Amino acid sequence: MFEKRALQSAVAIAGLVPLTAGALGVLEPGMLGLYGGANAIAHAAYLSGLLLGIGLAYWSLLPDLEKRGGAFTLLTAIVVAGGLARLYAAFRLGSLAPGIALPLLMELWVTPLLWRWQRRVARRSR
Repeated sequence: MFEKRALQSAVAIAGLVPLTAGALGVLEPGMLGLYGGANAIAHAAYLSGLLLGIGLAYWSLLPDLEKRGGAFTLLTAIVVAGGLARLYAAFRLGSLAPGIALPLLMELWVTPLLWRWQRRVARRSR
């Protein structure tokens, strides 16, 4: 039970990242360094809305996290796919600035670790 609560806390805290970044991208894209013409800003707002939705979806799993392996896996796969796309862009652009590297850390390291932890908690709860 302690491990489940610890995982719930970790996912709740980690969920603040996409919620905050998503909300900022929709409401104040300049705070995230998102600039450009109307098409670019509209596209950034759309993607930020998806990020916000991902954070809310993770939070929706919190009450019975150990039983929601399928949804947790799907959300994690979406985040990792986005991280791989960001990594590709970083190499293509030749930049690993903090605004690129820190999200990559979350997308390709923290989120998969939380997924592994969720799988372990799910196995132990059976």
